[in-house]
Amino acid sequence: MQLYNTLSAEERAIMIDDAGKQRLTLSFYAYAQISDPTQFRNELFLAWNALEVLGRIYVANEGINAQLSLPADNFYAFKDSIEVYDFMKGIRLNIAVEQDDHSFLKLTVKVRDKIVADGLVDETFDVTNIGIHLKAKEFNELLEDPNTIVVDMRNHYESEIGHFTKAIKPDVDTFRESLPIIEDQLSQHKQDKKLLMYCTGGIRCEKASAYFKHKGFENVYQLEGGIIEYTRQVKAEGLESKFIGKNFVFDHRLGERITDDIVSQCHQCGAPCDVHTNCINEGCHLLFIQCDSCKEKMQGCCSAECVTVIHLPEEEQKAIRRGIKNGNKIFKKGKSDVLTFKNSEETHGVFVADKPKIAIKKEQKVKKIYIGKGTHFFPKPSIGQFLIEENEIKIGDTILIKGGTTGEQKLVIEEMLVNDLAQEKAVSGDTCTFKLPFRIRLSDKLYKILD
Repeated sequence: MQLYNTLSAEERAIMIDDAGKQRLTLSFYAYAQISDPTQFRNELFLAWNALEVLGRIYVANEGINAQLSLPADNFYAFKDSIEVYDFMKGIRLNIAVEQDDHSFLKLTVKVRDKIVADGLVDETFDVTNIGIHLKAKEFNELLEDPNTIVVDMRNHYESEIGHFTKAIKPDVDTFRESLPIIEDQLSQHKQDKKLLMYCTGGIRCEKASAYFKHKGFENVYQLEGGIIEYTRQVKAEGLESKFIGKNFVFDHRLGERITDDIVSQCHQCGAPCDVHTNCINEGCHLLFIQCDSCKEKMQGCCSAECVTVIHLPEEEQKAIRRGIKNGNKIFKKGKSDVLTFKNSEETHGVFVADKPKIAIKKEQKVKKIYIGKGTHFFPKPSIGQFLIEENEIKIGDTILIKGGTTGEQKLVIEEMLVNDLAQEKAVSGDTCTFKLPFRIRLSDKLYKILD
């Protein structure tokens, strides 16, 4: 039986592009008693590998925590595969706000001691005695209550790029660090305040709410489904989003935009920016926030030292990183001493409150209409082929080609072939081709820019 990946990330990305299938990114969790996590892990891998599921999944005696992607066509087959298990029947699947076919490039199912590293001894308290779940509307209302203390249960690098208004944001690297700190800092308000918590998908609050109730907090609430489900409800019900900025996610995307507010800065120059990146030096991979200007200047690196390293011959680079473990450095997540702007700021103690500044609005989005999708790329002549599904395009139009790997590329159509003939215009149902200065993928979307 194949119980491991046989393809590299690069090979998998090419397969995804060639398949041309839209993929869904989703997450879910469930606390349950699993007697044999290893057998459970093997069953999941075999079932999901056949469904082209990719992602990062942790299983333990206490349950499952999953972030993954799969072809949209396989969604219902996937639901059937998890509902074989009673504890996952009817489970809520949090669909990502923004989709990216390359969000995950391998399937990893790991057996862990816990599905979230919380550092708690579960036998010492009732883990089922959790805080009250709130839906988006209820959460917004309680957020405005002067007797409410709202706490972000995520790590500093997550809350830095987006958070709820009025939230207290613990300045911690890990979830387990935040629990005793919050208890100590809020110990005077166990009876007189309402403790309102949130996280990405709800899993951290599920355990934390039980812990805080055990510690004597009388009024404990949590956001049901986390930021992901909150955003879905806000859109569906036409509510005001009290969450501003981006929601950090643990996949290739590193974040999905919730509002146009930019609440963070480039860690190298201080310019408004909320784009996380990993240092491209294979021996570093530090996660930090980098604007386009610094990305070009620093060649995608976090420091001048890393810029020097990436220009060395590959064998020299391997020799430098041989035997060096970068785990601790990587998971400092933006707190490295090489990040001059980040480290020049004043410290704000344990809790980082909202700074008295106005969030900067992201640049106005380009007005565009959907035209179609990429169907083939001819590398030698560098020609892209597209299927026109809606509307029309003609010579002289400015178009936008958008994709997870391609990014956003704009150009003006100077000439094109429509159904293999030179034409001025292409309409719905036509296949058109034109020369491109870059490669396209099958998942790329074609738009026309409107004036």
